[in-house]
Amino acid sequence: MITVLIPIVVLFVLVLAPIPLFKKNVGLAFLVTALVAVLLGGIGFNEFLDGAIKGIDGISWVLFLIIFASIYTQSQFTLGSVETVLNLFRSIFGKSTKGLISAILLTLVFAGSIIGSATASAVVIGVLVIPVLNEAQVKPNKIGAILLLGAIIGSIMPPITQAVFLASSLLKVNMDPVVNMTYFTAGLGTLIALVLCRRFADVDRLPAELIPDRKPSQILFQEWTLLVPVVVFASLVILRAFGIDLLKPTDFIWNVFKQTPILRAFTNRFVQSIIIATLIGMFYPKVFKSFHVWVGKGLKSVSKPSFALLSAGIMIGAFQASGMIDKIIEFAKTLSPAAIKLGSGSSLLLMGMLTGSQSTTQSSLVPLVGPILVNAAEVVPANAALGLAHLSMAGQSFPPVCLLSILLAGMISSAVGKDSDAVKIMMFSFPVTFYFTLVGFLALFGVINVV
Repeated sequence: MITVLIPIVVLFVLVLAPIPLFKKNVGLAFLVTALVAVLLGGIGFNEFLDGAIKGIDGISWVLFLIIFASIYTQSQFTLGSVETVLNLFRSIFGKSTKGLISAILLTLVFAGSIIGSATASAVVIGVLVIPVLNEAQVKPNKIGAILLLGAIIGSIMPPITQAVFLASSLLKVNMDPVVNMTYFTAGLGTLIALVLCRRFADVDRLPAELIPDRKPSQILFQEWTLLVPVVVFASLVILRAFGIDLLKPTDFIWNVFKQTPILRAFTNRFVQSIIIATLIGMFYPKVFKSFHVWVGKGLKSVSKPSFALLSAGIMIGAFQASGMIDKIIEFAKTLSPAAIKLGSGSSLLLMGMLTGSQSTTQSSLVPLVGPILVNAAEVVPANAALGLAHLSMAGQSFPPVCLLSILLAGMISSAVGKDSDAVKIMMFSFPVTFYFTLVGFLALFGVINVV
């Protein structure tokens, strides 16, 4: 296990210590960690290269989403839809920045609860509200924390709670009572996030000149045509959550990339949806005529986050190729009964931290640690499902590797023209991440029981 711990320690030191080179470019820290994993794992160059390709392939859809979301955002700035949404929020929430933050956070939680994906809700809502929060003088990294917290809580909030559905399915338990308990745990997490995020309002009163003199209905009536690309994007994502896949007829186009590593990200529906919304925006003359300008701005603004995510993929691949992911799994299997609960939960957090994905974490570990928890540690199956779901959800936003934070940092940099630090976003969000971690362990230890 020491060969796993050393790269983890290196990663934390490089990312969290005040080292200017790595603080300015977290991607370099990921690459150094990958090198350490390769050296300790004793793998050759070809094995490393194969692992790196697989690692990048596994998160390539997030990388593509970063790039195309940035391009899409710049196209919407050119069109003027962002200004329309900005005016709507100003008109609805008046002079209170705290009220604005609360409304946005709750909107994200609601969107995540019906979409079932933290990434999808963060992108759909984030494109609209990042400029709004920036105009309200909320700092970029705090904007990222608001979006991150709303998105991850939404991903576990019923009725469409991806984390609980997956954990319950893998453990073969009735998900209804687990979902019912999650209403309470996720609801309390939402209240904690609200208290935390409202403190991000350095200036609570919006300047008078930022509040439009038109009512929301007037703004919509006069400028609704500018919102068509946004509505199309949101509709494609939300309808698919209800089993209505409007993009199915276009599969013959995207399936060309299906067998190609990394490029297969084009088969992801979220990526497709944002590309189509961008293309629709080009039907507007002023967007079409300035194509080269907004595309260039979009690519430039996400160069650092894209490099960070690419490096994260290489690091994940190095861990997989060197056998360190397998060692994490073996670590969970060889624990004594007394340590199984802590060890299993810690393994999920560690896997979530390394992969940045709750679904990957659950798919890899729950089939192994679940039976151990139930049979050796005598954890009630429903409690195990509740605990593992919460730990997997918390692990995806655990510092220093959170793919959604990297995605949000890129979107924010693109939208506001200021640098956003993915690690700082994670740290601002940590109190809520810790809460969900605590809930997970309390469920495994029977302090919180599913009834």
